[in-house]
Amino acid sequence: MNGLVRPRGNRMIAGVCAGLGRRFGMSAGTVRLLFVLSCLLPGPQFVVYLVLWVMMPNEDRHLAGSR
Repeated sequence: MNGLVRPRGNRMIAGVCAGLGRRFGMSAGTVRLLFVLSCLLPGPQFVVYLVLWVMMPNEDRHLAGSR
């Protein structure tokens, strides 16, 4: 599966970092660390996270829709 979906497992808050990590071949912990470090810089990181939370489908819905 190469799509950008929020996995059912390995979630901390919404599964956005786990989904990004799976999509780009990185561990979820690495993506979480990069997100926390990026929060030290000015910018709309939290807004981007919230938008991804809303836009990224759940893994369950994605699998059900592809059948």
